[in-house]
Amino acid sequence: MKKIQLLLVAMFLMSCGSKKAIAPESVATIIDDWHLAASQANYENYFNLMTSDAIFIGTDATENWQRIEFETFAKPYFDKGKAWSFTALERNIYQNNGIFYFDELLDTQMGICRGSGILKLEDGSYKIAHYVLSIAVPNENVKSLTELKKQWDEDYKKELLLKKLPY
Repeated sequence: MKKIQLLLVAMFLMSCGSKKAIAPESVATIIDDWHLAASQANYENYFNLMTSDAIFIGTDATENWQRIEFETFAKPYFDKGKAWSFTALERNIYQNNGIFYFDELLDTQMGICRGSGILKLEDGSYKIAHYVLSIAVPNENVKSLTELKKQWDEDYKKELLLKKLPY
């Protein structure tokens, strides 16, 4: 019985040791490297910093991409040598059970945007698993913005309502 207990304790300790400890500063470096790869149109580095099942949600309501779809969308931009350039102005990083969550304000070609995402461990490295990008709109501009996109929203809502929600 004691041998079994020792074996279980050893297995538990080995499994605890297999989780790679990482500091929030290292997470920030991963995110910064990801943004840098896009600004340098480095397709390989950019997508190597994402998990194999990553999701990217863009600013357009139609932009909810699985990684393979996002790669297809992004490739022509990277191939032309000009993808996008996002520089963090502010960032908050949180951790829970080995998963990192973050939100950031970005300086972009669209003005100030907000990004938020999740990093998780894949193949021994932390990578971006989920990212959401949105254009930050000052509250005093919301009314004019909603008026500007009102017809598009109405048309797209009709299209969405024709589909059945999977859940």
